[in-house]
Amino acid sequence: MDDLANWTPIPRTYDPLKAGSIDGTDVKPHDHGIVRAMEATYKTNKHVEGDPESTLFVARLNPSTTEERLHKYFSRYGEVKRCHLVRDVITGFSKCYGFVEFYDKRDAVEANDVNQDYIDEYKIFVDFERERILPGWIPRRLGGGFGGKKESGQLRFGGRDRPFKKPIILNKKGGGRSRGWGGHERDFEDDGSDDRRHRGGGGGGGWRRQRMDGDRWQDRQGDRYGRGRHHSSRHEERGEGWQQWRRQEDKHGSRRSHHDGRHSDYD
Repeated sequence: MDDLANWTPIPRTYDPLKAGSIDGTDVKPHDHGIVRAMEATYKTNKHVEGDPESTLFVARLNPSTTEERLHKYFSRYGEVKRCHLVRDVITGFSKCYGFVEFYDKRDAVEANDVNQDYIDEYKIFVDFERERILPGWIPRRLGGGFGGKKESGQLRFGGRDRPFKKPIILNKKGGGRSRGWGGHERDFEDDGSDDRRHRGGGGGGGWRRQRMDGDRWQDRQGDRYGRGRHHSSRHEERGEGWQQWRRQEDKHGSRRSHHDGRHSDYD
């Protein structure tokens, strides 16, 4: 691809279409969320305070984790300026993610390494804030974002949780490998399956089984419908003898009706 030289596992700008691809190479959206994100126009919240380069995004928190608990935990890496836990506007319950801002950006960089650590028995996810530092950002609620769950069918790649996989280069000679959906590859090898099918092997049974089945069918059909024909041929063979015998009997004055009755038993 033309821009392979500029490929990175973590993008410098956010593209919803690329975020929907495991290697960032999709040219068509594969779910409605991506379409919605591509059509969305999003502006960052002007009321958000703090330095984005000193702010960490913390997710997958225990529902019972509080701001005080977050503050205490991250204070081991430096002086925490602000800690905000996002809550539901109706219930007030935690949405299990929030933001932690440090006074010193270097402390934020160090604290960023605690990704996959545990707070209140929950393995947390930590990354730098993206909304204000990643151009083109579209949040998850509009079909963008990063991460997601496999069950939802709307995974987003390019973030720390699911970075882009390196694209697979197709063999220009036409052999070798082919990229499947999302960059998965499949090796095309001649396993002889076609050969086996023609020889009668494989799951389908092949022509040999079909031919045997056809022979059995013909045998059954012959038993069911061919007996009359076979019977008729025997009747014809006996007919010649019958004619000779009848002529002889006629010469001796035998009754024709008696022999006609016996002959009807074979029909």
